[in-house]
Amino acid sequence: MNAIVIQQPGGPGALQLQQQPKPQPSAQEVLIRVHAAGVNRPDVLMRQGKYAGSGDVTGLVPGLEIAGTVEACGAAVAKWQPGDAVCALLPAGGYAEYAVVDARHCLPVPTELTLTKAAALPETVFTVWHNVFQRGGLQPGETLLVHGGSSGIGTTAIQLAKALGSRVAVTAGDDAKCAACRKLGADWAINYKTQDFEEVLKDEGVDVILDMVGGDYIAKNLRLLNDDGRLVFVNAMQGSKGEFNALEVMRRRLSITGSTLRPRSADFKAALAAAVAQHVWPLIAAGKFRPVIYKTFPLAEAAAAHELMESSAHIGKIVLEIGQ
Repeated sequence: MNAIVIQQPGGPGALQLQQQPKPQPSAQEVLIRVHAAGVNRPDVLMRQGKYAGSGDVTGLVPGLEIAGTVEACGAAVAKWQPGDAVCALLPAGGYAEYAVVDARHCLPVPTELTLTKAAALPETVFTVWHNVFQRGGLQPGETLLVHGGSSGIGTTAIQLAKALGSRVAVTAGDDAKCAACRKLGADWAINYKTQDFEEVLKDEGVDVILDMVGGDYIAKNLRLLNDDGRLVFVNAMQGSKGEFNALEVMRRRLSITGSTLRPRSADFKAALAAAVAQHVWPLIAAGKFRPVIYKTFPLAEAAAAHELMESSAHIGKIVLEIGQ
């Protein structure tokens, strides 16, 4: 089969198209003929050899989310049958014509979506559901602030929070991205290059902040939170360290948390998949949430897809289309 392989840690040119043996499913796995694979920021970090827990990435096939059809099922798999259309979360291996996945980490492709759009769901939806709603505990009527509102994570968080009755503020890097966020339902869209989000929102306050920036945003985030507010980290692109007043955290009962998805156990991901199926899939069926696709690339142009990801010029998701 054709697959994209990391030749060695480095820039986008480290991604090379190669022939690889078709994987075989274990008893608990399904073999998926991949139609499309989502491209995510952790894929870039993995290619660079910087993703926590990835180890030596030389020879690794990246890709954390796919959609396609079930080709074969392991002996212990009862839920899926060959021919089923599924999307799935996987620890690696998505940039390929075939991939094996724990059967519990698959979800049915919503009838409202194409396989290409379904490939943009698992990594971002699992991440947002766990961090905003499970860890952050966002409730109807509360206000969520999302940094990086025009990213795949951001466009997902906006739609899910609005669909479930919360107000949403976002930061983004230009006016066009801010306009796109408003179109998706954001109540406030702040161009962080021309406005200070803390000044804009200080009179409103926020209850949950989903932060992928870190650095000097950390102290601002904590000052902005309402009493009992929750700050949730999913990345720290501008630095992992920041100063804050611990006494203020105590006085206002603030919570600071965060997570990375890939290192979590297979059982955890199975439970998360079940929660997503229960809470998010009905929103797709009701037309309240759709993945935002910015651009697709053929598999052989994975390096160009990574260049676009690193430029941060995109709004929504980037997807590799692999086969029919």
